[in-house]
Amino acid sequence: MGANSFREDEQIASSDKRKIYIRILHYLRPHIPEIIPVLISLAITVGISLISPLLIEYAIDVHVAEKNITGLLTIASVILVLGIVYILFVKLRMYLMNKVANRILLDIRDEMYAHIQELSFSFFDSRPTGKILARIIGDVNSLKDVMSNTITNLIPNFITVLCVVVIMMVKDWRLALGTLCSMPLLVFCLFRIRGMTHSRWADVRKKSSNMNAYVHEDIAGIAVVQSFRAEDETKSTFAALANEQRDAYILACRAADLFGPAIDMSWAISSMVLYLVAVRLLGYTAASIGLIAAFASYATMFWSPIMGLSGYYNQLVTNLSAAERVFDILDTEPEIADREDAQEIPEIAGEVDFEHVGFTYDVGTESEKCVLEDVNFKVQPGETIALVGPTGAGKTTIVNLISRFYDIQKGRIFIDGHNLTDVTIHSLRKQMGVMTQDNFIFSGTVRENILYGKPDATEEEMIAAAKAVNAHDFIMKLEKGYDTVLKERGAGLSIGQRQLIAFARTMISQPKILILDEATSNIDTHTELLVQKGIQTMLAGRTSFVIAHRLSTIKSADRIFVINDGGIVESGNHNQLLQKRGAYYDLYMAQFA
Repeated sequence: MGANSFREDEQIASSDKRKIYIRILHYLRPHIPEIIPVLISLAITVGISLISPLLIEYAIDVHVAEKNITGLLTIASVILVLGIVYILFVKLRMYLMNKVANRILLDIRDEMYAHIQELSFSFFDSRPTGKILARIIGDVNSLKDVMSNTITNLIPNFITVLCVVVIMMVKDWRLALGTLCSMPLLVFCLFRIRGMTHSRWADVRKKSSNMNAYVHEDIAGIAVVQSFRAEDETKSTFAALANEQRDAYILACRAADLFGPAIDMSWAISSMVLYLVAVRLLGYTAASIGLIAAFASYATMFWSPIMGLSGYYNQLVTNLSAAERVFDILDTEPEIADREDAQEIPEIAGEVDFEHVGFTYDVGTESEKCVLEDVNFKVQPGETIALVGPTGAGKTTIVNLISRFYDIQKGRIFIDGHNLTDVTIHSLRKQMGVMTQDNFIFSGTVRENILYGKPDATEEEMIAAAKAVNAHDFIMKLEKGYDTVLKERGAGLSIGQRQLIAFARTMISQPKILILDEATSNIDTHTELLVQKGIQTMLAGRTSFVIAHRLSTIKSADRIFVINDGGIVESGNHNQLLQKRGAYYDLYMAQFA
């Protein structure tokens, strides 16, 4: 789990880097038919690069020695044509591979987004939204270069290095050993640099994630920031987080920049040894200038791919930390999931039965909190139950357990005699409607927001749902009626209007069980009077659970449960509970005295 604050670095479990790399390459498998043309063009370009030094050697040792101008022009023409073909196939290879890489990127992002939709509330409770966005967008984007360069960089450079070594050994093993003499030094340097770079780039990802989380939080709460004149404080916090990210990036770059000097030093040493062996030890003369020139070309062809491979490795180390963060989410199992033998629940009547239910948040952590203990009740189909009690008593927890947003640790919950753990989550929730005090309005038209509750609903069903909750009249007064485009979170609408649209969205699905969690707490008194009739329409004929601090909204409930101390301390209708002069009486008198 990640940290629950933008100030804390996310903790990612250490994993085998080789397995992560193999897992990244696994995404290439479905695209093999598209990769084959890339590999063909790759083979052509590698072949051309390997032939070119041999042509140069032949031109010098044969045509130059014989002063054959025609032969030189012929060789030059061949090299020119091969150069043009090389450039064309390199461009083709890059185009095709980038196309494949973008498709793979889309596959990963789709997989990650779909997986996040299935994760439990506890996942989102445990980390800021900005850190999740950082993984879906930034970290996934970082994988593109790894996959693309695996084909366009790693494979051709690796093949080139192997072929060059073979060719040099065949032509003269002594010159070949001189060219390769500094490889042990290079391997030692790269081994020392490797571990340092990965940890530092992982730190960069964490700091970037912290900054993204803060920016998202600050923008979401901009009204509070400006109303409390806290701009200076937020600027200061952002500057501190940006500086942390900058410092981490500088440290990572310093480590990564050590690759280049290590290779340059090894290249220089090998070049000196090559010429020393050629001139001093082997006694090569002008007659063999072509061979020495060919070896010089092959030495360049050997060390240039090594430089490319080091760049690829540096990039790989950089982006493996991003891959770890992506796979960390993909490997997070939903805490609430269907059992293998789960069955779809048939159409329900709405009977709800709690048997000795106990529930605790954050089990096994320092913040563990027992909310419900041995809760028992049975609700008949069509009955309206009101839940009242102090903040934090467990009212919302009860309705969340009915929707199976969390799983209980003790007891059993039945709906129409079906144990919730025995039925599929989708078949359960599609027969339930949930309204909260902060119902989200999506960017789009009023029509799209209402139809979100039932995408295949007819125009008549949509209008009927809006009329039932008294939303139709105000919608028709909007600029384009149901086709009016709403801004993010319903900006431009009053709180009451947003709630009415959310009521219509819930109503259109005709849920068998209805949950209203503080659904009218943000509505002004005038709007509440309009909504009350709509609520009564919604409650009619369906099992309903109503949570409200305004006791005036729950007087008509069939039964009222007073929740406190982890259970139901009182139960009865409004008049019965007033006569008891107990906890409900105290709540009622505190509000209306």
